[in-house]
Amino acid sequence: MMQNEVDLSIKEYSKMMTDLLILCFTLALSLVFWIISLFASTYSGSVQPVSPWRWLFSILVPLTLTLRAVKRRSLDYTGALGAMVVGFILTVANYSFLFSLFAFFITSSKLTKWKGDIKKRLDSEYKEGGQRNWVQVLCNGGVPTELALLYMIEVGPGEMPIDFGKQYSASWLCLALLGALSCSAGDTWASEVGPVLSKSRPKLITTWKEVPAGTNGGVTPVGLLASLLGGATVGAAYFLSQLLFVSDLHLAVPQWPIVVYAGLAGLLGSLLDSLIGASMQYSGLDKSTGKIVNYESATTERICGKPILDNNAVNLFSSLLVALVLPGFAWGLWPRL
Repeated sequence: MMQNEVDLSIKEYSKMMTDLLILCFTLALSLVFWIISLFASTYSGSVQPVSPWRWLFSILVPLTLTLRAVKRRSLDYTGALGAMVVGFILTVANYSFLFSLFAFFITSSKLTKWKGDIKKRLDSEYKEGGQRNWVQVLCNGGVPTELALLYMIEVGPGEMPIDFGKQYSASWLCLALLGALSCSAGDTWASEVGPVLSKSRPKLITTWKEVPAGTNGGVTPVGLLASLLGGATVGAAYFLSQLLFVSDLHLAVPQWPIVVYAGLAGLLGSLLDSLIGASMQYSGLDKSTGKIVNYESATTERICGKPILDNNAVNLFSSLLVALVLPGFAWGLWPRL
């Protein structure tokens, strides 16, 4: 009994120290960014410094959301540190980025836990609670973080309407970031909803032959529709933040295409993810367990793909391609005054 109490005390102490380390890390990171912004504004008249209130908001909101995610087991402690970095940078840069990130993370976390008993029977790598680690966080949030930093270098922290006629570079960066997050959301929605709700077996995107549920590169109509809705949800969050925080929105071009753009980014991202996964990510049926696995073994029958990339790398490449390509198409179709 005494030993159990000691173990419990050690566990609680370790948890408290970890939370304290996350807080100290966040404060140190945010102070560095604030100091950099002050120096940048001193030597460059085009860059505005981060206000104290924006700095404080950028600490408290990501910290609150991250600690809540750890308690709900949506993130492990390494994932929490990665999420704090991503969340802080995106919040400082543009509140619309935060809204998009929030929509992606919350919906993805909920869907990952949804019908977990069914997914556990299909996926050998399914984690109870869907906890994400730092690798998964940075593979989904690394590209948006880099784009947010480029956005701050271009125009400084703050919100702005997407208008290629007035702010070409900044609008391109905003759409690239939104496309990357929508791509990640679309892929997650497709992989979490498709295997559960689809009445038909998925078809491999490269050959269009039926494959078992959970196969990398397998697509279903339900999954593709889910990817479209996932991207559109992220876009709707971005559009809502525009209505709330952009004061001169009435002087800009219409912003509703943001939702359509994000929905298409989610669909395109899911298709790209499936195409890369079917080609460069190994999928096999383990006859001893009846589950789809991503590794070769004596009991595994190959379905498709080669053992070149893992799921995190596939997600990273998909979001990067969408971020690079899709804004160029949007530029040609975006409304103009």
